Amino acid sequence: MRKVLIVDDEARILRFLELKLKVAGYDVVSAASGEKALTLARSEKPDIVLLDIIMPGIDGLEVLQEIRKFSQVPVIVFSARSGNTEKAMKLGANDYVAKPFSPDELIMRVNTLLPASD
Repeated sequence: MRKVLIVDDEARILRFLELKLKVAGYDVVSAASGEKALTLARSEKPDIVLLDIIMPGIDGLEVLQEIRKFSQVPVIVFSARSGNTEKAMKLGANDYVAKPFSPDELIMRVNTLLPASD
C-alpha cells in the first residue's frame, strides 16, 4: 500500500484528507507542523507528500527545501496564497493546488504522480 504524508496545521483539513485518502486505498501518516513533517518524512519514507505552505514555525517552503536535501519523493504543495506557486515549484515541488480545492482533484493528482504498483 502506498504511503502518503499529509502536512497541514488545520486539524479539520488534515482529518478530512486522511479519511478521503484512506478510502482511496492509501496508507496515511499526518503532521500538523513542519517540524513533525520533517521527522515523519525521514522515518516513514512516504511515497508522496501533500504539503500546506502557510504554517506557523517551519512553513511548507522550508519543509520542502529540507526534504529535497535527502529525498526526491513527489511533493504536492497547496496554499491559499497564489504568490507561493512559483516559489514552491522552484524549490522542487511536483505539483501545486490552490486552496480551497476539491479533495477528489487532489486524489486524482496523487494518482497521477503515483502510478499503481503491481
